[in-house]
Amino acid sequence: MNRSIVFLMLMSVPLLVACAATPRRADAREVQVESRPLARPAAAAPVKPAVIAATIPPANAVVAPLPAKLPGETHPGQFALARELGAKLGGTRLDRTESAINAILAGATYQQSIIDAITRPAEGKPWRDYRPIFINDARIDGGVVFLRENRVLLDEVSKKYGVPAEVIVAIIGVETSYGRITGNYRVLDALTTLAFYYPKRAPFFRGELVQLLSLPEETFPKPIEALQGSYAGAMGWGQFMPTSFANWAVDHDADGDIDLWSSKHDIFASIANYFVKHGWQTGGPVVHRARAEAGVKPFVAAGLEPALDVARLRDLGFRAENEIDGKLPASMITLEGSEGTEYWITHQNFFVISRYNRSPMYSLAVHQLAERIRTGAAGT
Repeated sequence: MNRSIVFLMLMSVPLLVACAATPRRADAREVQVESRPLARPAAAAPVKPAVIAATIPPANAVVAPLPAKLPGETHPGQFALARELGAKLGGTRLDRTESAINAILAGATYQQSIIDAITRPAEGKPWRDYRPIFINDARIDGGVVFLRENRVLLDEVSKKYGVPAEVIVAIIGVETSYGRITGNYRVLDALTTLAFYYPKRAPFFRGELVQLLSLPEETFPKPIEALQGSYAGAMGWGQFMPTSFANWAVDHDADGDIDLWSSKHDIFASIANYFVKHGWQTGGPVVHRARAEAGVKPFVAAGLEPALDVARLRDLGFRAENEIDGKLPASMITLEGSEGTEYWITHQNFFVISRYNRSPMYSLAVHQLAERIRTGAAGT
């Protein structure tokens, strides 16, 4: 079959540090760009990161009601999406005419459990309760074994991309318990449910559904109707959303498809490529524990992007426990741990991890798990 990749107009989503309580929240700034075609191996020169598929409204935004279901529709808004996408793709793809898209969407099933799951994310917990989910003996020991068993390939990918092996492993450990829990929902069902029945984030998931339907099916190891993923439509061991798949997944084993479910070559390289394309600094710091001077005024950074420097944070009364270069770009987060308030000075690589999940607790959990996996794998 002839298939081609379509460029879609996407909307970017800037970061709000408040996303610890409400994951992946964004402010009102919008920039229109085109989505990218599927990533391929090689490209040494870094490029500016692409953006995710659609605008996510701020938490206090007025949420527009979803349209009523029209006669003949399986899902409310289905005909409009099929008409829009069919007009863009139907001329070059016989499998993506308006009627073909309607047939695919009619085969998608609404799942109430998906709506239930997305309303209670782990990021809503405080750090003292969130941390033990990922920093525990089972997760650490599993990561040590996984790194040792895949050391040769992980080192190959790490050398190519400059992302430490333990960081790649920690992402897989946090996302899917080292590939054991990749999700039991059909990706098509998840994205359809959230695009058509979850008004709070319908624009985002509509964009991801459009991206899924726009990808050439031969790029996947299975037809899109058979792809399994999370309740949010994230796919494979690294839990890539369709737009992340389109922009940053790579065919590292060069077999003609990108298999994020069973090809460790593609899985490891795709995660590493995601980090590099979002600005990972090889050998750069991630985070430093800090302490607050007596009587210091509360400080909340504008975001996780390192817009200040370490010296400025010292002036504000926050000093790293270990001496570090005052010129290092930095931001700071404050979390409530099991033993009280914790202060953390964060850097560019912490910000890059947060591109995977906007919660600062997620970034810190990935970093701490990676550190323990590295130490355990080294036998120290």
